[in-house]
Amino acid sequence: MSRNTSPVPPLPAAARSPLKRGFDVLLALLMLVLSSPVWLILALLILLEDGRPVFFTQERWGQAGRRFRVLKFRTMAKDSVDRHGVRLAQESDVRVTRIGRVLRRMGLDELPNLIAILRGQMSFVGPRALAVEEVVGEIDGRYHSYEQVPGFRERLVVRPGLTGLATVYVPRDASPRRKFAYDLLYIRRWSLGLDLKLVILSFLISFLGRWERRSRKV
Repeated sequence: MSRNTSPVPPLPAAARSPLKRGFDVLLALLMLVLSSPVWLILALLILLEDGRPVFFTQERWGQAGRRFRVLKFRTMAKDSVDRHGVRLAQESDVRVTRIGRVLRRMGLDELPNLIAILRGQMSFVGPRALAVEEVVGEIDGRYHSYEQVPGFRERLVVRPGLTGLATVYVPRDASPRRKFAYDLLYIRRWSLGLDLKLVILSFLISFLGRWERRSRKV
């Protein structure tokens, strides 16, 4: 995998066409209808274990650097921000609740993002929507913001995705630089067929409950 982070050219006409957006809207509507009973069950389980609030909101980086707020089912205990600020949860993170671990393994905490897809803030497939305040650890052991990682700005030319090439094929604990390289590869090689493949693989990972343990062998 090349780690070239040179500027990414504008998406080709096919990627900018209504086809991708139409796919997003139709699938989001279908999933909202089918998953509505699941929302009620998850909300009840969260309330029983850790009380309110049921949902977690956070400001994320969107297309062209525009910020928007995501809505997710809460998976961490209350007041879980540590001394480093907002930090990406790792496997066996003590901040994650018991029901939260199940939601994360199956990707069910992301269900409310279907609303963001309908609003046009997200797509089903694209680079991960990064938290504005999030800090990440690099090889040198220090904490950095995403904006300091090469390739960050280039990946903002498209809508962030619920899943993506990096989300499926790169281990969760890989460096941001490596993940961004996969994001830029996706942007360059976009096709509807690639989107369909990644959506199918994502459903499979959710069914197997392996989002927290995924690898390039998926």
